[in-house]
Amino acid sequence: MGDTLPNLFPGFESHFVETAQGPIFCRTGGIGPALLLVHGYPQSHVIWHKIAADLAKSFTLVMPDLPGYGQSVIPPLSDDHAAYSKRTMAQTMAEVMAHLGHDQFGAVGHDRGGRVVYRMALDMPDRLSGAAVLDILPTFDYWNHLDRTFALKIYHWAFLAQPAPFPENMIAADPIPFLEHKLASWSAAKDLSPFSEGALQHTRAWFSDPARIAASCEDYRAGAHIDYDHDAEDRRTNKTISQPFLALWGEQGIAASIEDPLATWQTWCPHAKGRAIMGGHFLPEESPKEIAQEILEFFSL
Repeated sequence: MGDTLPNLFPGFESHFVETAQGPIFCRTGGIGPALLLVHGYPQSHVIWHKIAADLAKSFTLVMPDLPGYGQSVIPPLSDDHAAYSKRTMAQTMAEVMAHLGHDQFGAVGHDRGGRVVYRMALDMPDRLSGAAVLDILPTFDYWNHLDRTFALKIYHWAFLAQPAPFPENMIAADPIPFLEHKLASWSAAKDLSPFSEGALQHTRAWFSDPARIAASCEDYRAGAHIDYDHDAEDRRTNKTISQPFLALWGEQGIAASIEDPLATWQTWCPHAKGRAIMGGHFLPEESPKEIAQEILEFFSL
């Protein structure tokens, strides 16, 4: 698949890294401290293509596709959804980094990737030098915050989390209109203008695969069950994030639906910093200059 699509990362290397879950596809490049960049739904590592060249001047970048997404392995679905839990995905991302020679690293996650990053910060604090999340709040808080207004905004959480194969069959019947509706509706412009045609080609390619559609639904089933349970246990024991932590969200993004996103993050990480950025949900593509600068400044401290 990848050989027939536009090269959006000139000068970067491509790898398939073997992990306990199977092969994970990633792109790497740059010089300096290691920085893991983890994408979200419904995208792949391609979300970083507008900022990778700038960040690579200061960091050694590792940009994987999460399990089930892009070109990475598709773990089997299961009743407990454990293969798609953010705990398992965090372990897999840590395996990728270790294989590439990075025992400690910074990590940035957008959307579902942000959930992998904050889970990594909670579960393996010795591996992370710092963590940043883009336009999310913890899974525990999203589910507990659901009211009429917020439920309408994140209706996909409940839809995608329905038992298999209902949501995947519905999406696979006409996947590209569903995909493009999600991308457009979550952007500040409410259209596809933030996304380059090359990036859209990459996303349309993998999102046309019924097995990957099912994997992305399983990701959300994990979010509704095992991920929530992991978060709830950390809240019960007052476990917090110890590393430097940055939360950024779009002024018209999803996280802004909660009155004070930073205050929510500070219940998980008392020293968390953060602010709103102009744009919607897809900040690395809607506001690439601002996001690149925020990442450079935060991880250069």
